[in-house]
Amino acid sequence: MKRRHAVALCGLSIARLDSAQSAESTESRDEKQRMDRILIIGAGISGLAAAQKLQSAGHNVVVLEGRDRIGGRIWTSTRWPELPLDLGASWIHGVKGNPLTGLADSIQAKRIATSYDSAIVYDVDGAPLDDEAEESLEELREQLFDRIEQAQDKDKDVSVLSVAEKLLADLDDDDPRTERYFNFVLSGNIEQEYAGSAEELSAHWYDSAKHYPGKDALFPSGFHVITQHLSQGLRIETGEEVQEIHWQETSIRVVTKKQEFTADRVLVTLPLGVLKAGNVRFVPALPEEKQTAIASLGMGVLNKCYLRFPKVFWPNDVDWLEYIAEEHGEWTEWVSFVRTTGQPVLLGFNAGTRGREIEALTDEQIVESAMETLRILYGDDIPEPTDFQITRWASDPFARGSYSFCSLGSTPQMRRELARPLDGKLFFAGEATSVDYYGTADGAYLSGLRAAEEINLSTRR
Repeated sequence: MKRRHAVALCGLSIARLDSAQSAESTESRDEKQRMDRILIIGAGISGLAAAQKLQSAGHNVVVLEGRDRIGGRIWTSTRWPELPLDLGASWIHGVKGNPLTGLADSIQAKRIATSYDSAIVYDVDGAPLDDEAEESLEELREQLFDRIEQAQDKDKDVSVLSVAEKLLADLDDDDPRTERYFNFVLSGNIEQEYAGSAEELSAHWYDSAKHYPGKDALFPSGFHVITQHLSQGLRIETGEEVQEIHWQETSIRVVTKKQEFTADRVLVTLPLGVLKAGNVRFVPALPEEKQTAIASLGMGVLNKCYLRFPKVFWPNDVDWLEYIAEEHGEWTEWVSFVRTTGQPVLLGFNAGTRGREIEALTDEQIVESAMETLRILYGDDIPEPTDFQITRWASDPFARGSYSFCSLGSTPQMRRELARPLDGKLFFAGEATSVDYYGTADGAYLSGLRAAEEINLSTRR
């Protein structure tokens, strides 16, 4: 849905005041800077946050969005009207001190807390782990994270998988459960969290992001309550897929598939996956350091499969259902929506390599694969789902993945380089540009505010 500024701008390119008019004007310096023309590429949470701040400062702001909707990787499906589902970002991760908590409070958006402690872990045969097995699993988990921490103290970076494989070899354990437990920890605690596969994740930096304290929170009405709020009063042009950005000309030219825009400054909030794919051509090419950052940082995948059933057949008093699969990462993590919504809905995740692989399957094949796991857990006589909703974020041309991660060969400094403005005219935001909170909606939101401040400062020089 297009949302237009109350004062319509003349044409799709914002006209520059000519020099004679500027010379005759009696406006103050502050009033003059209000005439800056700013294009924001991408109507995700970072672009919308920046647009609101810049428009409040008096700038002429237009947001270009390639999709036919706003929100980017915040995408609430309303296909089941009584149960909005987040196909992208779902949670405020850590509600205490989180800027999204304050934003949600300001619009009185209802939230429901969930807890990782509310969980059941099932073994490969479908039986819940007994006390002895839980102790063994926890011991292996502690050993693995201790080894990763030791690896972080060494000069040479290695992958998370190589650390795990070395520990597994050192244990020299013939128990067939041990390798499955390791795979479960790698998948459930690391790959599902960071969206990258263990062989890709940097042992030095994979967990370098900061975290807000407190529980996680879902929006019963969907995360889009945030992006809808931030879009109010903005001029947003949807269906404008950017192809070229000519950023060293007097007026920056942005070429879409439909037309051309000009502006004094441009903010790029494209996902890292889109930048890596080279879908947008920068003229001239971006500096080598920025290109290196784009190539080196990882773009992860976390795909979702929502299954709706005629009745609940799983424990209805827990949030998380975890499965120690025979195959690495295969339907390891599930979320039950019974406690939070009262609806018989399960959400299964697939991350990293597994998340990419399932995108080649049909919807029916994905659902059947999920049902094979659920039958192991709850028996062959469980009902078939009445409906489903499935994501394919790696195949999405406007995302090319779910969120960024620190891959082997990357460093936090690369995120700073990705965020660095060019010539006081071309600016960058998005979760991948956040050193402290990458991979999160709050990180994306904060990056938009940071970029808006950079743009405001540049207009005063």
